Amino acid sequence: MGDGPLYKRVLIKLSGESLTGLGKYGIDPDTVSRLGAQIKRLHDDGVEVGLVIGGGNIFRGLKASQAGMDRVTADNMGMMATVINSLALQDHLEKIGVPTRVMTAVRMDTFAEKYNRRRAIRHFEKGRLIIMAAGTGNPYFTTDTAAALRAAEINAEIILKGTRVDGVYSADPEKDEKAVFYKEVSYSDVLARDLKVMDATSIALCRENKIPILVFNLSGKDNLYRAGRGEQVGTLVQ
Repeated sequence: MGDGPLYKRVLIKLSGESLTGLGKYGIDPDTVSRLGAQIKRLHDDGVEVGLVIGGGNIFRGLKASQAGMDRVTADNMGMMATVINSLALQDHLEKIGVPTRVMTAVRMDTFAEKYNRRRAIRHFEKGRLIIMAAGTGNPYFTTDTAAALRAAEINAEIILKGTRVDGVYSADPEKDEKAVFYKEVSYSDVLARDLKVMDATSIALCRENKIPILVFNLSGKDNLYRAGRGEQVGTLVQ
């Protein structure tokens, strides 16, 4: 590979928990700063970046529904949590010189633009970074599925999924010390072995649209930046 980045356009999928740092809840400014610096480097290198962020650091719809809350109401609240995270990251990125737009799947005109594919592409053409919030705008769909859907819509070359572990394993490495690390794995194997990369709907969407997924440890030094440039960090699903 030459000195330039391998990809022209990528979609980064972050969990809400990735913004908490060492805490268990909320948004940690130092963590946002660290991630933002890597995203800015990618943007400065000419990589067009779309982001989808979860909301689990603020509210988890599925957990609330299991505790008795109406599922649709719970998922709607989870969508709103993703908007909070998106606005926080936008605020930081713009302060460090990255023009950023938050686009939401449901109307929140006071805070952000309504997502529109043609407008999103236009933002890329104008050199802006896009954060796509509120999932798909529908209950029962995860932000993983939203990431796969948006990646297909904006013609992203790859989904970069940051996690707490180094990539995809045969079992949860935090619970099973015998878990085997996979450098590369197929969509079919992910589904057949239930490897917990992303939910089944999102994996099926990626397979159908031939969008590879790179699963990597978000806490590793410069891992997000390196993944966005096309370096082999973590596990490639394709």
